[in-house]
Amino acid sequence: MKKKIFKDKIIKKDCITMDLPTNPEYVSVARLTVSAISNTIGFNVEEIEDIKIALSEACANAIRHSQKDTFSLHFEVEDGKLTIQVSDQGVGFDAKEVKEPVVEEMKESGLGFFIIESLMDEVKIDSEVGKGTKIRMSKFLEDNK
Repeated sequence: MKKKIFKDKIIKKDCITMDLPTNPEYVSVARLTVSAISNTIGFNVEEIEDIKIALSEACANAIRHSQKDTFSLHFEVEDGKLTIQVSDQGVGFDAKEVKEPVVEEMKESGLGFFIIESLMDEVKIDSEVGKGTKIRMSKFLEDNK
Protein backbone atom coordinates (compact mmCIF):
# COMPACT_ATOMS: atom_id res chain seq x y z
CA MET A 1 0.00 0.00 0.00
CA LYS A 2 1.34 3.41 -0.99
CA LYS A 3 0.22 6.63 0.58
CA LYS A 4 0.66 10.11 -0.79
CA ILE A 5 -0.21 13.43 0.72
CA PHE A 6 -2.39 15.75 -1.35
CA LYS A 7 -3.32 19.12 0.16
CA ASP A 8 -3.07 17.83 3.75
CA LYS A 9 -5.12 14.74 2.90
CA ILE A 10 -3.61 11.26 2.90
CA ILE A 11 -4.77 9.25 -0.09
CA LYS A 12 -4.49 5.49 0.16
CA LYS A 13 -3.46 3.69 -3.01
CA ASP A 14 -3.56 -0.10 -3.24
CA CYS A 15 -1.91 -1.87 -6.19
CA ILE A 16 -2.16 -5.42 -7.48
CA THR A 17 -0.04 -6.67 -10.38
CA MET A 18 -0.08 -10.00 -12.18
CA ASP A 19 1.30 -11.58 -15.33
CA LEU A 20 -0.89 -13.98 -17.27
CA PRO A 21 -0.12 -16.35 -20.16
CA THR A 22 -1.43 -15.23 -23.54
CA ASN A 23 -3.95 -18.04 -23.45
CA PRO A 24 -7.68 -17.18 -23.62
CA GLU A 25 -8.41 -19.64 -20.81
CA TYR A 26 -6.75 -17.23 -18.34
CA VAL A 27 -9.03 -14.29 -19.12
CA SER A 28 -11.40 -15.76 -16.52
CA VAL A 29 -8.68 -15.24 -13.88
CA ALA A 30 -8.50 -11.55 -14.83
CA ARG A 31 -12.30 -11.25 -14.75
CA LEU A 32 -12.58 -12.90 -11.33
CA THR A 33 -9.83 -10.68 -9.96
CA VAL A 34 -11.35 -7.44 -11.22
CA SER A 35 -14.80 -8.55 -10.05
CA ALA A 36 -13.53 -9.07 -6.50
CA ILE A 37 -11.63 -5.78 -6.50
CA SER A 38 -14.60 -3.85 -7.94
CA ASN A 39 -17.00 -5.36 -5.41
CA THR A 40 -14.65 -4.45 -2.55
CA ILE A 41 -14.52 -0.82 -3.72
CA GLY A 42 -18.33 -0.61 -3.87
CA PHE A 43 -19.25 -0.74 -7.55
CA ASN A 44 -22.74 -2.07 -8.28
CA VAL A 45 -23.43 -5.22 -10.30
CA GLU A 46 -23.98 -3.37 -13.59
CA GLU A 47 -20.75 -1.37 -13.21
CA ILE A 48 -18.82 -4.54 -12.36
CA GLU A 49 -20.13 -6.23 -15.51
CA ASP A 50 -19.04 -3.20 -17.60
CA ILE A 51 -15.57 -3.31 -16.04
CA LYS A 52 -15.29 -7.07 -16.66
CA ILE A 53 -16.29 -6.65 -20.33
CA ALA A 54 -13.79 -3.81 -20.84
CA LEU A 55 -11.03 -5.84 -19.19
CA SER A 56 -11.91 -8.89 -21.30
CA GLU A 57 -11.60 -6.83 -24.48
CA ALA A 58 -8.22 -5.45 -23.42
CA CYS A 59 -6.97 -8.95 -22.52
CA ALA A 60 -8.25 -10.32 -25.84
CA ASN A 61 -6.23 -7.65 -27.69
CA ALA A 62 -3.07 -8.57 -25.79
CA ILE A 63 -3.63 -12.28 -26.42
CA ARG A 64 -4.51 -11.87 -30.09
CA HIS A 65 -1.97 -9.26 -31.16
CA SER A 66 1.07 -9.24 -28.85
CA GLN A 67 2.73 -12.40 -30.21
CA LYS A 68 4.35 -12.89 -26.79
CA ASP A 69 3.92 -15.56 -24.11
CA THR A 70 2.59 -13.28 -21.35
CA PHE A 71 0.88 -9.96 -20.72
CA SER A 72 0.57 -7.89 -17.53
CA LEU A 73 -2.33 -6.57 -15.51
CA HIS A 74 -1.97 -3.77 -13.01
CA PHE A 75 -4.88 -2.69 -10.80
CA GLU A 76 -4.84 0.53 -8.76
CA VAL A 77 -7.48 1.38 -6.18
CA GLU A 78 -7.43 4.98 -5.09
CA ASP A 79 -10.13 7.14 -3.49
CA GLY A 80 -13.21 5.74 -5.24
CA LYS A 81 -11.44 5.04 -8.51
CA LEU A 82 -10.31 1.79 -10.10
CA THR A 83 -7.59 2.01 -12.74
CA ILE A 84 -6.59 -1.03 -14.76
CA GLN A 85 -3.60 -1.26 -17.06
CA VAL A 86 -3.25 -4.14 -19.51
CA SER A 87 0.17 -4.15 -21.15
CA ASP A 88 2.20 -6.36 -23.41
CA GLN A 89 5.67 -6.20 -24.89
CA GLY A 90 4.44 -7.34 -28.28
CA VAL A 91 4.39 -6.02 -31.81
CA GLY A 92 2.39 -2.85 -31.06
CA PHE A 93 0.68 -0.67 -33.65
CA ASP A 94 0.32 2.93 -34.75
CA ALA A 95 -2.52 4.23 -32.56
CA LYS A 96 -3.19 7.05 -35.05
CA GLU A 97 -4.39 4.46 -37.55
CA VAL A 98 -7.32 3.35 -35.35
CA LYS A 99 -10.49 4.82 -36.82
CA GLU A 100 -14.08 5.08 -35.53
CA PRO A 101 -16.05 2.09 -36.75
CA VAL A 102 -18.67 2.73 -39.43
CA VAL A 103 -21.99 1.12 -38.46
CA GLU A 104 -22.67 -0.12 -42.00
CA GLU A 105 -19.26 -1.79 -42.16
CA MET A 106 -19.22 -3.32 -38.68
CA LYS A 107 -17.63 -6.72 -38.32
CA GLU A 108 -17.07 -8.94 -35.33
CA SER A 109 -13.41 -8.03 -34.79
CA GLY A 110 -11.90 -4.57 -34.48
CA LEU A 111 -14.38 -3.08 -32.02
CA GLY A 112 -12.49 -3.74 -28.79
CA PHE A 113 -11.16 -0.22 -28.19
CA PHE A 114 -14.55 1.32 -28.88
CA ILE A 115 -16.27 -1.07 -26.48
CA ILE A 116 -13.69 -0.25 -23.79
CA GLU A 117 -14.14 3.49 -24.32
CA SER A 118 -17.93 3.20 -24.10
CA LEU A 119 -17.85 1.25 -20.82
CA MET A 120 -15.09 3.03 -18.88
CA ASP A 121 -14.84 6.65 -17.68
CA GLU A 122 -11.26 7.27 -18.84
CA VAL A 123 -9.23 5.34 -21.42
CA LYS A 124 -5.71 5.90 -22.67
CA ILE A 125 -4.06 3.70 -25.27
CA ASP A 126 -0.30 3.84 -25.80
CA SER A 127 1.28 1.71 -28.45
CA GLU A 128 4.39 1.78 -30.53
CA VAL A 129 5.33 -0.58 -33.33
CA GLY A 130 7.81 -3.12 -31.97
CA LYS A 131 7.43 -1.99 -28.36
CA GLY A 132 4.02 -3.24 -27.29
CA THR A 133 0.74 -1.77 -26.14
CA LYS A 134 -0.64 -0.36 -22.88
CA ILE A 135 -4.34 0.16 -22.33
CA ARG A 136 -5.04 2.18 -19.19
CA MET A 137 -8.69 2.50 -18.20
CA SER A 138 -10.42 3.93 -15.16
CA LYS A 139 -13.87 3.74 -13.62
CA PHE A 140 -15.09 6.06 -10.88
CA LEU A 141 -17.60 5.30 -8.18
CA GLU A 142 -20.75 7.32 -8.84
CA ASP A 143 -20.07 9.82 -5.99
CA ASN A 144 -16.50 10.47 -7.28
CA LYS A 145 -17.36 11.47 -10.87
